[in-house]
Amino acid sequence: MTEKELLQHYRTTGDLDALGRIYAPYMSLLYGVCYKYLNDADRSQDAVMQIFEELIVKLRKHEVDHFKSWLYTFSRNYCLMELRKDKRMTQVDIDEHMVESESFMESGDQPLWEESEFEKLETCMLTLNTEQERCVRSFYLEQKCYKDIVEETGYDLNKVKSYIQNGKRNLKICMEKK
Repeated sequence: MTEKELLQHYRTTGDLDALGRIYAPYMSLLYGVCYKYLNDADRSQDAVMQIFEELIVKLRKHEVDHFKSWLYTFSRNYCLMELRKDKRMTQVDIDEHMVESESFMESGDQPLWEESEFEKLETCMLTLNTEQERCVRSFYLEQKCYKDIVEETGYDLNKVKSYIQNGKRNLKICMEKK
């Protein structure tokens, strides 16, 4: 079975063996991603296992087309949330990593942005209205789906989609101006 077929099989049946077969090839790569953010071997190993446990639930609910890049983003955001819980990272650090390119999975750790770009992004995030900023952070940083954002914020689904779309557009415009 292909990866996509295994994902579909897992989503419909909940067969953990199928999920294990999908996840196993990425474990060492994910360990590297986790170690990059957590800088601790034991925590990184724990994170790889914890991510798998979260996938058990998430992959039953969400259809994923590009598993490798989705898993990278999910893992990166998992680590960032762990760091946020520890309060070891500033908001600027978290925002820097939020926009990091998914090309890391393909080409290694080669930042595509200069430090000044990250500073511009943080400045531009502050120009968004409260609703846009909250929805953009939840959607991109915390990897929450629309439904979760609706439940968390109490905003209407169409409003959440609008806030994310408009926030993203406003960030782009702001970044181009600076």
